[in-house]
Amino acid sequence: MIALIVISFLLSAVAVLVFMRRARRHARRYAVDMPQRFHKGHVPRLGGAGIFIGMGAAWLAAGWAGDPFNVRWSVGASGLMLLCIAPAVLGGITEDVTQKVKVRWRLGLTIGSALLLCWLLGLGVYRTGVPIVDGWMRTVPYVAVLFAALAIGGLPHAFNIIDGYNGLAGTVAVLVCLAISHVSLQVGDRQLAAMVICLVGATLGFLMWNYPRGKIFAGDGGAYVWGIVIAVACVMLVKRHSNVSPWFPMLLLIYPVWETLFSIYRKLARGQSPGTADALHFHQLIFRRIVRVAFEDNEARQLLARNNRTSPYLWMFAALSVVPAVLFWNNTIVLMLFCLLFVTTYVVAYLMIVRFKVPRWLRP
Repeated sequence: MIALIVISFLLSAVAVLVFMRRARRHARRYAVDMPQRFHKGHVPRLGGAGIFIGMGAAWLAAGWAGDPFNVRWSVGASGLMLLCIAPAVLGGITEDVTQKVKVRWRLGLTIGSALLLCWLLGLGVYRTGVPIVDGWMRTVPYVAVLFAALAIGGLPHAFNIIDGYNGLAGTVAVLVCLAISHVSLQVGDRQLAAMVICLVGATLGFLMWNYPRGKIFAGDGGAYVWGIVIAVACVMLVKRHSNVSPWFPMLLLIYPVWETLFSIYRKLARGQSPGTADALHFHQLIFRRIVRVAFEDNEARQLLARNNRTSPYLWMFAALSVVPAVLFWNNTIVLMLFCLLFVTTYVVAYLMIVRFKVPRWLRP
């Protein structure tokens, strides 16, 4: 496993470095008036391409020459998975370069990749932890497949929403992958552990250039890699191992999932399209109303300092769901209660920040 991390890390770090040095021209197309923009200068958004290259190479290496890493994962199987993921990732990378791929087209590509993966791997969500619902889904298998496709196709966009500051979404993805690999090894599934460990290594190779200096961003392509691979791993883990609660991935991913659902509700309540970009996400409010401006003369340095100081707040917030998910991965009732607690905490914290009632101990 360690060798796979090293392979993915090195190849990702080198690929990201190449894109960082050679692909700056497209960054000028990212308009300065975009509401999600919290940086100065023109920064390439091709980190996702480097992550995909590093992870993909490690996946293929895992089964090369007769399973040298003892993960029982053939080159053919990993290669087919990469081909299924590629349309969504390439769509995201195209958007990063051109800024011209509409939301509905990108959503269609992620759903299309999800359907291919469900067909190839026989994926479906047949357990929800609610006996009545589970019985109904077993009698209508197409609903279970559709549910899995929506989860796999939707999570990439959830990661895209929280990808707002240097190191934020990448570190959350690393925490989630490490949690999945831990539970996978607990139930003896080395293949799943290897799948997400390769993503950990590739993400760390990207983070080396992304945090804290923000020399390159993951972009839509990076968010789509994180979302699809993590969603597939979660669906496979619950499907293969009956002792893993279906609420384990729900609590593990409650931060990006709830951020997305709350954002959709918030925009619909204001009469806006859910696809409209704005600057009212939880991490953006923390940036504006909790993180203080650093005392620097240079405006770009001020913005970079605030950007870097925002992510640790969200890392700790995400850990509030990751830690209990790892501790109680086979206890459905406890996981449900922690999901409810997280949602309540999120809403209360959001309203407090909006109303300028931030507790003094949260202010730096």
